Amino acid sequence: MKPNLRQAWENQVLVGDGAMGTYLYQKGFPVGISYEELNLTSPEVIGNVHRQYVEAGAQVIETNTFSANYDKLSKYGLEARVGEINRAGVRIAREAAGDHGYVVGAVGSIRAGKRSNISTSELKRYFEEQLSVLISEGVDGILLETFYDVDEMQLALAQARMLSDLPVICQFAVEDIARTLDGFTMPDAYRILSQEGADVIGFNCRTGPNGIMRALETLNGIMNLPASVYPNAGIADYVDGEYRYGASPEYFGKTALEFADRGARIIGGCCGTTPEHIAEISSALAGYVPSPLPTVEEAEINRIVIHETAQEQFYERSGEPTIVDIVKERHTVIVELDPPRDLDITKFMRGAEALKKAGADALTLADNSLAVTRMSNMALGHLVQARTGLRPLIHIACRDRNLIGTQSHMMGFDALGIDHVLAVTGDPARFGDLPDSSSVYDMTSFEIIRMIKQLNDGIAFSGKPLKQKAKFVVGAAFNPNVRHLDKAVARLEKKIASGADYVMTQPVYDPELMVRLREATAHLDIPIFIGIMPLASGRNAEYLHNEVPGIQLSDEVRSRMAGLEGEAGRAMGVKIGKELLDVATEHFNGIYLMTPFMFYEMSVQLMEYVWEKSGRRLTPLFH
Repeated sequence: MKPNLRQAWENQVLVGDGAMGTYLYQKGFPVGISYEELNLTSPEVIGNVHRQYVEAGAQVIETNTFSANYDKLSKYGLEARVGEINRAGVRIAREAAGDHGYVVGAVGSIRAGKRSNISTSELKRYFEEQLSVLISEGVDGILLETFYDVDEMQLALAQARMLSDLPVICQFAVEDIARTLDGFTMPDAYRILSQEGADVIGFNCRTGPNGIMRALETLNGIMNLPASVYPNAGIADYVDGEYRYGASPEYFGKTALEFADRGARIIGGCCGTTPEHIAEISSALAGYVPSPLPTVEEAEINRIVIHETAQEQFYERSGEPTIVDIVKERHTVIVELDPPRDLDITKFMRGAEALKKAGADALTLADNSLAVTRMSNMALGHLVQARTGLRPLIHIACRDRNLIGTQSHMMGFDALGIDHVLAVTGDPARFGDLPDSSSVYDMTSFEIIRMIKQLNDGIAFSGKPLKQKAKFVVGAAFNPNVRHLDKAVARLEKKIASGADYVMTQPVYDPELMVRLREATAHLDIPIFIGIMPLASGRNAEYLHNEVPGIQLSDEVRSRMAGLEGEAGRAMGVKIGKELLDVATEHFNGIYLMTPFMFYEMSVQLMEYVWEKSGRRLTPLFH
């Protein structure tokens, strides 16, 4: 009779299996299908993969159920078949493992490193549904793998513990710096999970043997539980339309011994690994006798704190007051000037100079607003700052960049000394001038605010500690032109909770709405910059009212602008703008002027009106 799984890893290093998904891909199964559905439609294919790993020496076989939860299966219309797919996955693996192998129920992260809107209650329900089926089918243990944050891992572990006393293996997907996406160092994560009942803690995916080795090293001196490691076969390369992994089976055999020496008691492979990789691991570990793991008391004696002393490494900029500081003291004006749609920046820079001279506190530049391609606001912001001394406030949209591009973009801003940004969702690409381009939307506006503020804590989006802290002042966009203002304010409160430092609204053309907005946001403790965009013509008014999301004009304003074009239209637009400023300046210190069609003279006139009303004497604020 074979020992149970806990007894087995006490006395030996167990060989895990290798990749399922990438191996199926290599065998010709395309990306974009549910590999878990193959448990039902092609059980012989899945069984054959399991048998190849068993024949290569694998002793621990994972069920083909990594993404077999309600949320992931719903992408393929399979959410009603969670039970069937998981039950089949266990039975196929059990048949392949035979009497001597161990079958562990594979459960993957649902959030998968994304800041999704899946609620905690939904996560609990999805994990419980999948885990209960796996456990009822008689798995030898549970493998929680490819988790990116401690919060979700704790939740899944709690569900597993509620349902069973089976062994639970917890594996994070981290880089070699070994910090989770929610900012925990691995020693911290290790302590939390060991206290909450994990049997094994380890790593898989995201990096090859070298990266996982470095992650494992962060636990030196504190490990009193077995570790598990399932590295990728190096970094994937995309060659001739195919993904290829470069780490050889021989390399995996060599590193298996190093992992075993560091306390790993289950060693397998993740993306890119094959039965050949597992055969080399099995061969290398033949006859290997592991050293006893330290007791809890020994681990506590040896415990080392690996917190990054980030505060000692970060610098503080000697700095100017932010717009958040200034607006607490006096009326403050931010002016928007759209980047050009061509390569000529002459008029744009002329406008920036005029706005600087007129006393603008910051120049804000949109990020391809309305999904129309314009010059990089990063480049123009830098030029404005260098040539005029006017502070740039840069919009950054979720639409155009994935997580990698967004962090890279923010790092570039920091290097250029651009520290004021406005986080926006961004209009969908299909409505712009390049409708065939893709909208990325890796993040929501809530998430991008939180992640930018994470850079201020010295933590990269990946969870990796940075050698410097950023100093971003992050704004949130707000549209008060809605039927239910209370619901819009509730959404705004969530942005503030995510870390927003100030608010910039869509243009408001109704004085009564300004008053209601002030009352509805009186409890908020961050400044609001009320948006005012002077109308350039009657046609401009009708376009904004009827075609641009988030903008509504009153019938009275549309009537006054009707039929006016050219100078007459702009003159009326400025007049209406001044009337709106009469109310806005009474209730808000923050004013956000949006320049139409590069008519920066209109913004200059309105800004001068604000200074006239407030009695401000112009002096240079920034040099």
